[in-house]
Amino acid sequence: MSESNTSQFAFRFRGSSFDNMVETLGGAFGAFDAAPIGRTQNFHWGLDISASNSAVMLTGYHEAEFQFNIEPTVDTAEYLSFVVPRSGGMAVTYGDRIAEAGQGKLLLYNNFEPDSVIMHGQSNVIDELLINWSVILQTIGQTFEIPFSGSLDLLPELDLSTPVGQTIGNLTETIMSGMRDDGPLLQSPIAMAHMTQALADLVVRLLPHRLSHFLDNGPALIAPRHVRKAIEFMHANIDQPITMPKVAEAAGVSSRALETGFRAFRGTSPAVYLLTLRLRAARQDLLDPASTETMKAICLKWGFFHFGRFSAVYKSTYGEYPSDTRKRVGRK
Repeated sequence: MSESNTSQFAFRFRGSSFDNMVETLGGAFGAFDAAPIGRTQNFHWGLDISASNSAVMLTGYHEAEFQFNIEPTVDTAEYLSFVVPRSGGMAVTYGDRIAEAGQGKLLLYNNFEPDSVIMHGQSNVIDELLINWSVILQTIGQTFEIPFSGSLDLLPELDLSTPVGQTIGNLTETIMSGMRDDGPLLQSPIAMAHMTQALADLVVRLLPHRLSHFLDNGPALIAPRHVRKAIEFMHANIDQPITMPKVAEAAGVSSRALETGFRAFRGTSPAVYLLTLRLRAARQDLLDPASTETMKAICLKWGFFHFGRFSAVYKSTYGEYPSDTRKRVGRK
């Protein structure tokens, strides 16, 4: 595909210099380091970006191969990328391991994890859907009811000929089609939020990852009565200064039995489970556009007496600070 044949793409950014491409991408994505593989003269390239609160869509074109890496900074947004090659391909490296997108294969990766990214093939055209990592973390929290941080160790390559691959691939294509060229999804934030949430749910429930064993075993395990009673007590007293001995007493077991039961049937400790419930309640308040409560009042309401620690654990759970959540719903 020559430069003249890319006129079908509405690239907002174009150029014929490798250095100019690096400068443009660096302005969009932060610390960006790239190197060509082969020639750099007459390096034609194009880039289009469409963005919403929960996702960004990129369409990129380049005539020759290159590789790059992004060094995340405190200002770098974390996301899960769905890479769909139209021509050529793209690969990410993790040490000696390489995961690749290509014909019939979709590539998924967290932008904070790869050592480098390789764009290969002549006249390469790639569509890439970037889902905010906070959406993935929220889905993990709702599915497993545990705070989560670190790598999800997600399966990076998805065969689009399988039922799972077709389902995730089709939804990815639908979202990208709705975003392209200022499409209708960008005019409907609620629809956009629901669709990206659905895509995150499919990824968390259908693809192998670090927490998959909870899905494999969890539905077959019915929590014993003392665990269910403890959870009921937590929900009923979530805004009270309850302790784990009080929870154990309400459940009618020892603290040790309570700990053992939660780890066996909920995959976490009772203290962390209660923390998750409180974080979720605080987040619901922060996301409520009608709420007039201050940040401090919300923290105290749900048992968080040190805002700095609350902010840190909230960030590790949802991928954004409490103040960021408030900004997304237009409140100070």
